[in-house]
Amino acid sequence: MHYRELGNSGVEVSEVGFGAWVVGTDWWGDRTREQAIGMVQHALDEGVTFFDTGDVYGHGNSEELVGEALAEHRDEVTLSTKVGYDFYNNPQAGHGELPKEMDADYLRTAFDRSLERLDTDYVDLLMLHNANVDEVTPDVLELLDELREEGKVEAIGWALGPSIGWLAEGDAAIENEFDAVQVVFNLFEQTPGQHFIDTIRELDADTSVLPRVPHSSGLLNEQVTPETELDEGDHRGFRPEEWYETGWEKVETLRFLERPERSSGDGASGDEPRADPDHADGTRTMGQAAIQWLLAHDEVASVTPTFRTTDDVDEWAGASDTPPLSDAEFERVQALYADNFGIDRDDGMDALRSSVDGADLEGTGMKSAGD
Repeated sequence: MHYRELGNSGVEVSEVGFGAWVVGTDWWGDRTREQAIGMVQHALDEGVTFFDTGDVYGHGNSEELVGEALAEHRDEVTLSTKVGYDFYNNPQAGHGELPKEMDADYLRTAFDRSLERLDTDYVDLLMLHNANVDEVTPDVLELLDELREEGKVEAIGWALGPSIGWLAEGDAAIENEFDAVQVVFNLFEQTPGQHFIDTIRELDADTSVLPRVPHSSGLLNEQVTPETELDEGDHRGFRPEEWYETGWEKVETLRFLERPERSSGDGASGDEPRADPDHADGTRTMGQAAIQWLLAHDEVASVTPTFRTTDDVDEWAGASDTPPLSDAEFERVQALYADNFGIDRDDGMDALRSSVDGADLEGTGMKSAGD
Protein backbone atom coordinates (compact mmCIF):
# COMPACT_ATOMS: atom_id res chain seq x y z
CA MET A 1 0.00 0.00 0.00
CA HIS A 2 1.12 3.54 -0.75
CA TYR A 3 -0.03 6.70 1.03
CA ARG A 4 -0.77 10.31 0.09
CA GLU A 5 -1.48 13.56 1.91
CA LEU A 6 -4.98 14.99 2.04
CA GLY A 7 -4.56 18.47 0.57
CA ASN A 8 -1.90 20.19 2.65
CA SER A 9 -3.59 19.22 5.94
CA GLY A 10 -0.85 16.88 7.07
CA VAL A 11 -3.43 14.07 7.21
CA GLU A 12 -2.16 10.89 5.56
CA VAL A 13 -4.51 8.50 3.77
CA SER A 14 -3.93 5.12 2.15
CA GLU A 15 -4.30 5.23 -1.63
CA VAL A 16 -7.14 2.74 -1.25
CA GLY A 17 -9.63 3.54 1.51
CA PHE A 18 -12.52 1.67 3.10
CA GLY A 19 -15.94 3.14 2.35
CA ALA A 20 -17.86 2.05 5.44
CA TRP A 21 -21.28 2.72 3.91
CA VAL A 22 -21.21 -1.01 3.12
CA VAL A 23 -21.22 -1.98 6.81
CA GLY A 24 -24.08 -1.06 9.07
CA THR A 25 -26.69 -1.29 6.28
CA ASP A 26 -28.08 -4.03 4.04
CA TRP A 27 -27.93 -1.94 0.87
CA TRP A 28 -24.92 -3.90 -0.43
CA GLY A 29 -25.85 -7.31 0.95
CA ASP A 30 -26.47 -8.78 4.38
CA ARG A 31 -23.66 -9.58 6.81
CA THR A 32 -23.49 -10.20 10.52
CA ARG A 33 -21.97 -7.71 12.94
CA GLU A 34 -19.01 -10.02 13.38
CA GLN A 35 -18.51 -10.26 9.61
CA ALA A 36 -18.67 -6.47 9.24
CA ILE A 37 -16.11 -5.91 11.97
CA GLY A 38 -13.94 -8.63 10.45
CA MET A 39 -13.99 -6.90 7.07
CA VAL A 40 -12.81 -3.62 8.59
CA GLN A 41 -10.02 -5.33 10.50
CA HIS A 42 -9.00 -7.36 7.45
CA ALA A 43 -8.70 -4.15 5.45
CA LEU A 44 -6.37 -2.74 8.12
CA ASP A 45 -4.27 -5.90 7.90
CA GLU A 46 -3.99 -5.31 4.14
CA GLY A 47 -2.59 -1.79 4.59
CA VAL A 48 -5.81 0.24 4.40
CA THR A 49 -5.60 3.05 6.93
CA PHE A 50 -8.30 5.44 5.65
CA PHE A 51 -11.78 4.54 6.88
CA ASP A 52 -14.67 6.71 5.68
CA THR A 53 -18.10 6.45 7.28
CA GLY A 54 -21.08 8.72 7.95
CA ASP A 55 -23.63 9.16 10.69
CA VAL A 56 -26.60 8.36 8.43
CA TYR A 57 -25.23 4.96 7.37
CA GLY A 58 -27.44 2.56 9.26
CA HIS A 59 -28.48 5.52 11.44
CA GLY A 60 -25.23 5.41 13.38
CA ASN A 61 -24.65 1.68 13.10
CA SER A 62 -21.75 2.01 10.66
CA GLU A 63 -19.94 4.43 12.98
CA GLU A 64 -20.42 2.07 15.92
CA LEU A 65 -19.03 -0.86 13.93
CA VAL A 66 -16.02 1.11 12.71
CA GLY A 67 -15.37 2.44 16.19
CA GLU A 68 -15.46 -1.04 17.68
CA ALA A 69 -13.35 -2.60 14.93
CA LEU A 70 -10.61 0.04 15.19
CA ALA A 71 -10.74 0.69 18.93
CA GLU A 72 -7.25 -0.68 19.52
CA HIS A 73 -5.79 0.98 16.42
CA ARG A 74 -6.92 4.61 16.67
CA ASP A 75 -3.41 6.03 16.35
CA GLU A 76 -2.75 3.88 13.27
CA VAL A 77 -5.71 4.96 11.16
CA THR A 78 -7.30 8.00 9.52
CA LEU A 79 -10.99 8.28 10.43
CA SER A 80 -13.53 10.21 8.39
CA THR A 81 -17.23 10.75 8.99
CA LYS A 82 -20.01 12.88 7.57
CA VAL A 83 -22.92 14.85 9.01
CA GLY A 84 -25.86 16.67 7.45
CA TYR A 85 -28.84 14.29 7.34
CA ASP A 86 -31.42 14.41 10.13
CA PHE A 87 -32.16 10.73 10.68
CA TYR A 88 -32.90 11.37 14.35
CA ASN A 89 -36.32 12.82 13.53
CA ASN A 90 -37.04 11.09 10.22
CA PRO A 91 -37.49 7.35 9.62
CA GLN A 92 -35.72 5.71 6.70
CA ALA A 93 -38.07 4.74 3.86
CA GLY A 94 -36.26 2.24 1.62
CA HIS A 95 -33.36 3.88 -0.20
CA GLY A 96 -35.01 7.30 -0.27
CA GLU A 97 -33.00 10.36 0.63
CA LEU A 98 -33.67 11.69 4.13
CA PRO A 99 -34.22 15.39 4.89
CA LYS A 100 -31.00 17.32 5.32
CA GLU A 101 -30.20 19.68 8.18
CA MET A 102 -27.26 22.04 7.77
CA ASP A 103 -27.95 24.37 10.70
CA ALA A 104 -24.65 24.95 12.51
CA ASP A 105 -26.06 24.06 15.93
CA TYR A 106 -27.53 20.83 14.58
CA LEU A 107 -24.25 19.91 12.86
CA ARG A 108 -22.28 20.37 16.09
CA THR A 109 -24.74 18.20 18.04
CA ALA A 110 -24.73 15.55 15.33
CA PHE A 111 -20.94 15.54 15.19
CA ASP A 112 -20.62 15.14 18.96
CA ARG A 113 -22.89 12.10 18.72
CA SER A 114 -20.71 10.72 15.94
CA LEU A 115 -17.65 11.01 18.17
CA GLU A 116 -19.46 9.05 20.86
CA ARG A 117 -20.35 6.26 18.44
CA LEU A 118 -16.84 6.15 17.02
CA ASP A 119 -15.47 6.12 20.58
CA THR A 120 -12.94 8.84 19.83
CA ASP A 121 -12.41 12.47 20.75
CA TYR A 122 -11.53 13.59 17.22
CA VAL A 123 -11.74 12.61 13.55
CA ASP A 124 -9.08 13.22 10.96
CA LEU A 125 -11.63 14.30 8.34
CA LEU A 126 -15.15 15.67 8.77
CA MET A 127 -17.26 16.06 5.63
CA LEU A 128 -20.53 17.84 5.01
CA HIS A 129 -22.87 15.21 3.60
CA ASN A 130 -24.47 16.26 0.30
CA ALA A 131 -24.90 19.90 1.28
CA ASN A 132 -26.29 22.27 -1.35
CA VAL A 133 -24.10 25.25 -2.07
CA ASP A 134 -26.54 27.70 -0.45
CA GLU A 135 -26.69 25.58 2.71
CA VAL A 136 -23.03 26.09 3.52
CA THR A 137 -23.46 29.48 5.16
CA PRO A 138 -20.84 31.59 6.94
CA ASP A 139 -22.12 30.06 10.19
CA VAL A 140 -21.37 26.55 8.90
CA LEU A 141 -17.89 27.57 7.74
CA GLU A 142 -17.27 29.19 11.13
CA LEU A 143 -18.34 25.97 12.86
CA LEU A 144 -15.85 23.94 10.83
CA ASP A 145 -13.09 26.37 11.80
CA GLU A 146 -14.10 26.12 15.45
CA LEU A 147 -14.01 22.33 15.41
CA ARG A 148 -10.49 22.43 13.99
CA GLU A 149 -9.38 24.95 16.60
CA GLU A 150 -10.84 22.72 19.32
CA GLY A 151 -8.81 19.77 18.05
CA LYS A 152 -11.88 17.71 17.19
CA VAL A 153 -11.21 17.81 13.43
CA GLU A 154 -7.94 17.77 11.49
CA ALA A 155 -9.31 18.33 7.97
CA ILE A 156 -12.65 19.24 6.38
CA GLY A 157 -14.36 17.98 3.26
CA TRP A 158 -17.54 18.11 1.20
CA ALA A 159 -19.12 14.82 0.11
CA LEU A 160 -21.18 15.10 -3.08
CA GLY A 161 -24.13 13.07 -4.26
CA PRO A 162 -26.39 11.29 -4.83
CA SER A 163 -27.17 11.39 -8.57
CA ILE A 164 -23.42 11.42 -9.31
CA GLY A 165 -22.66 14.88 -7.89
CA TRP A 166 -22.94 18.65 -8.19
CA LEU A 167 -20.53 20.96 -9.95
CA ALA A 168 -21.45 24.12 -8.04
CA GLU A 169 -20.84 22.43 -4.69
CA GLY A 170 -17.47 20.96 -5.60
CA ASP A 171 -16.27 24.28 -6.98
CA ALA A 172 -17.39 25.99 -3.77
CA ALA A 173 -15.44 23.46 -1.71
CA ILE A 174 -12.30 24.17 -3.71
CA GLU A 175 -12.78 27.95 -3.60
CA ASN A 176 -13.33 27.81 0.18
CA GLU A 177 -10.13 25.79 0.64
CA PHE A 178 -11.72 22.56 1.83
CA ASP A 179 -9.14 19.80 2.17
CA ALA A 180 -11.21 17.24 0.26
CA VAL A 181 -14.13 16.85 -2.09
CA GLN A 182 -15.66 13.38 -2.43
CA VAL A 183 -17.46 12.47 -5.63
CA VAL A 184 -18.48 9.56 -7.86
CA PHE A 185 -15.58 9.35 -10.30
CA ASN A 186 -14.51 6.48 -12.52
CA LEU A 187 -13.51 5.55 -16.06
CA PHE A 188 -17.12 5.69 -17.26
CA GLU A 189 -18.28 8.67 -15.13
CA GLN A 190 -15.67 11.38 -15.50
CA THR A 191 -17.97 14.36 -14.93
CA PRO A 192 -17.81 16.07 -12.44
CA GLY A 193 -14.54 14.55 -11.12
CA GLN A 194 -12.44 15.75 -14.03
CA HIS A 195 -14.06 19.19 -13.78
CA PHE A 196 -12.92 19.47 -10.15
CA ILE A 197 -9.40 18.44 -11.06
CA ASP A 198 -9.36 21.17 -13.71
CA THR A 199 -10.63 23.71 -11.15
CA ILE A 200 -7.96 22.67 -8.63
CA ARG A 201 -5.28 23.14 -11.26
CA GLU A 202 -6.64 26.48 -12.45
CA LEU A 203 -6.78 27.86 -8.90
CA ASP A 204 -3.57 26.13 -7.78
CA ALA A 205 -5.64 24.84 -4.87
CA ASP A 206 -4.66 22.23 -2.30
CA THR A 207 -7.99 20.39 -2.28
CA SER A 208 -7.78 16.62 -2.79
CA VAL A 209 -10.33 14.52 -4.68
CA LEU A 210 -11.72 11.37 -3.03
CA PRO A 211 -13.34 9.20 -5.72
CA ARG A 212 -16.06 6.78 -4.73
CA VAL A 213 -17.81 4.14 -6.89
CA PRO A 214 -14.53 3.60 -8.79
CA HIS A 215 -15.91 0.42 -10.38
CA SER A 216 -19.08 2.05 -11.71
CA SER A 217 -21.50 -0.03 -9.65
CA GLY A 218 -19.95 -3.38 -10.46
CA LEU A 219 -19.10 -2.97 -14.15
CA LEU A 220 -15.36 -2.33 -13.98
CA ASN A 221 -14.74 -5.08 -11.43
CA GLU A 222 -17.03 -7.36 -13.44
CA GLN A 223 -19.17 -8.26 -10.44
CA VAL A 224 -22.24 -7.32 -12.50
CA THR A 225 -22.34 -9.19 -15.82
CA PRO A 226 -25.21 -10.03 -18.20
CA GLU A 227 -25.76 -13.20 -16.14
CA THR A 228 -25.93 -11.43 -12.76
CA GLU A 229 -29.23 -11.39 -10.88
CA LEU A 230 -29.09 -8.67 -8.23
CA ASP A 231 -30.72 -9.47 -4.91
CA GLU A 232 -33.80 -7.48 -3.95
CA GLY A 233 -32.66 -4.34 -2.19
CA ASP A 234 -29.17 -4.40 -3.73
CA HIS A 235 -28.26 -0.74 -4.19
CA ARG A 236 -26.75 -1.39 -7.63
CA GLY A 237 -30.17 -2.33 -8.95
CA PHE A 238 -31.12 1.35 -9.05
CA ARG A 239 -29.00 1.96 -12.14
CA PRO A 240 -30.97 1.96 -15.43
CA GLU A 241 -30.72 -1.15 -17.59
CA GLU A 242 -29.20 0.90 -20.40
CA TRP A 243 -26.29 1.74 -18.12
CA TYR A 244 -25.31 -1.87 -17.68
CA GLU A 245 -25.98 -2.84 -21.29
CA THR A 246 -23.65 -0.17 -22.66
CA GLY A 247 -21.22 -0.71 -19.79
CA TRP A 248 -20.58 -4.34 -20.68
CA GLU A 249 -19.61 -3.24 -24.17
CA LYS A 250 -17.35 -0.50 -22.82
CA VAL A 251 -15.50 -2.94 -20.57
CA GLU A 252 -14.49 -5.00 -23.60
CA THR A 253 -12.73 -1.97 -25.13
CA LEU A 254 -10.59 -1.66 -21.98
CA ARG A 255 -9.12 -5.18 -21.92
CA PHE A 256 -5.71 -3.72 -22.81
CA LEU A 257 -5.50 -2.42 -19.21
CA GLU A 258 -5.38 -5.94 -17.80
CA ARG A 259 -1.99 -7.51 -17.13
CA PRO A 260 -2.51 -11.25 -16.71
CA GLU A 261 -0.04 -13.39 -14.82
CA ARG A 262 2.52 -14.96 -17.13
CA SER A 263 4.97 -17.75 -16.53
CA SER A 264 8.66 -17.24 -17.26
CA GLY A 265 8.37 -19.58 -20.22
CA ASP A 266 5.64 -17.64 -22.00
CA GLY A 267 6.44 -16.26 -25.38
CA ALA A 268 6.24 -12.51 -25.79
CA SER A 269 4.97 -10.40 -28.64
CA GLY A 270 5.08 -6.64 -28.84
CA ASP A 271 1.38 -6.39 -28.04
CA GLU A 272 1.40 -8.50 -24.87
CA PRO A 273 1.58 -6.86 -21.44
CA ARG A 274 4.87 -7.21 -19.61
CA ALA A 275 5.52 -7.18 -15.89
CA ASP A 276 6.83 -3.86 -14.64
CA PRO A 277 10.32 -4.40 -13.11
CA ASP A 278 9.67 -1.57 -10.63
CA HIS A 279 6.81 -3.54 -9.03
CA ALA A 280 6.95 -6.79 -7.13
CA ASP A 281 3.82 -7.96 -8.92
CA GLY A 282 3.46 -7.02 -12.58
CA THR A 283 -0.10 -8.32 -12.87
CA ARG A 284 -3.16 -6.07 -12.89
CA THR A 285 -6.85 -7.00 -12.97
CA MET A 286 -9.53 -4.82 -14.54
CA GLY A 287 -10.74 -3.86 -11.07
CA GLN A 288 -7.22 -2.82 -10.08
CA ALA A 289 -6.71 -0.94 -13.35
CA ALA A 290 -9.84 1.11 -12.66
CA ILE A 291 -8.29 2.22 -9.37
CA GLN A 292 -4.90 2.91 -10.96
CA TRP A 293 -6.58 5.12 -13.58
CA LEU A 294 -7.87 7.29 -10.75
CA LEU A 295 -4.53 7.29 -8.95
CA ALA A 296 -2.91 8.57 -12.16
CA HIS A 297 -4.38 11.96 -11.19
CA ASP A 298 -2.09 13.69 -8.68
CA GLU A 299 -5.11 15.44 -7.16
CA VAL A 300 -6.62 12.10 -6.09
CA ALA A 301 -5.63 11.23 -2.52
CA SER A 302 -7.55 8.02 -1.85
CA VAL A 303 -10.00 5.84 -3.76
CA THR A 304 -12.86 4.29 -1.76
CA PRO A 305 -14.29 1.20 -3.48
CA THR A 306 -17.33 -0.62 -2.12
CA PHE A 307 -15.81 -3.68 -0.46
CA ARG A 308 -18.43 -6.41 -0.16
CA THR A 309 -16.19 -9.32 0.85
CA THR A 310 -12.68 -9.96 2.14
CA ASP A 311 -11.78 -11.15 -1.38
CA ASP A 312 -12.65 -7.66 -2.61
CA VAL A 313 -10.36 -6.21 0.05
CA ASP A 314 -7.50 -8.47 -1.03
CA GLU A 315 -7.79 -7.51 -4.70
CA TRP A 316 -8.52 -3.80 -4.48
CA ALA A 317 -6.26 -2.95 -1.55
CA GLY A 318 -3.54 -4.57 -3.64
CA ALA A 319 -4.25 -2.16 -6.50
CA SER A 320 -1.97 0.45 -4.93
CA ASP A 321 1.07 -1.77 -5.62
CA THR A 322 0.16 -2.80 -9.17
CA PRO A 323 1.81 -1.16 -12.20
CA PRO A 324 0.58 2.42 -12.69
CA LEU A 325 -0.97 3.18 -16.05
CA SER A 326 1.56 4.20 -18.66
CA ASP A 327 1.09 7.50 -20.46
CA ALA A 328 0.06 5.56 -23.57
CA GLU A 329 -2.55 3.56 -21.64
CA PHE A 330 -3.97 6.68 -20.02
CA GLU A 331 -4.18 8.54 -23.32
CA ARG A 332 -5.86 5.56 -24.99
CA VAL A 333 -8.49 5.48 -22.25
CA GLN A 334 -9.20 9.18 -22.69
CA ALA A 335 -9.54 8.80 -26.45
CA LEU A 336 -12.07 6.02 -25.92
CA TYR A 337 -14.00 8.11 -23.41
CA ALA A 338 -14.10 11.08 -25.79
CA ASP A 339 -15.64 8.78 -28.43
CA ASN A 340 -18.11 7.23 -25.93
CA PHE A 341 -16.14 3.98 -26.32
CA GLY A 342 -17.47 3.69 -29.87
CA ILE A 343 -21.07 3.24 -28.69
CA ASP A 344 -23.75 5.29 -30.47
CA ARG A 345 -26.64 5.15 -28.00
CA ASP A 346 -27.72 6.64 -24.66
CA ASP A 347 -26.72 4.92 -21.43
CA GLY A 348 -29.48 6.58 -19.40
CA MET A 349 -27.02 8.48 -17.19
CA ASP A 350 -26.50 11.84 -18.86
CA ALA A 351 -27.95 13.96 -16.06
CA LEU A 352 -26.49 15.47 -12.89
CA ARG A 353 -28.34 16.98 -9.99
CA SER A 354 -27.99 20.75 -9.91
CA SER A 355 -28.88 23.07 -7.04
CA VAL A 356 -28.52 26.15 -9.23
CA ASP A 357 -31.06 25.34 -11.95
CA GLY A 358 -28.46 23.76 -14.20
CA ALA A 359 -26.28 26.86 -14.49
CA ASP A 360 -23.25 24.86 -13.35
CA LEU A 361 -23.77 22.22 -16.05
CA GLU A 362 -23.46 24.53 -19.05
CA GLY A 363 -20.70 23.33 -21.32
CA THR A 364 -20.41 19.90 -19.70
CA GLY A 365 -22.69 18.02 -22.07
CA MET A 366 -24.78 16.96 -19.08
CA LYS A 367 -28.34 18.00 -18.34
CA SER A 368 -29.96 18.76 -15.02
CA ALA A 369 -31.61 15.72 -13.42
CA GLY A 370 -35.36 16.06 -13.59
CA ASP A 371 -35.35 18.18 -16.77
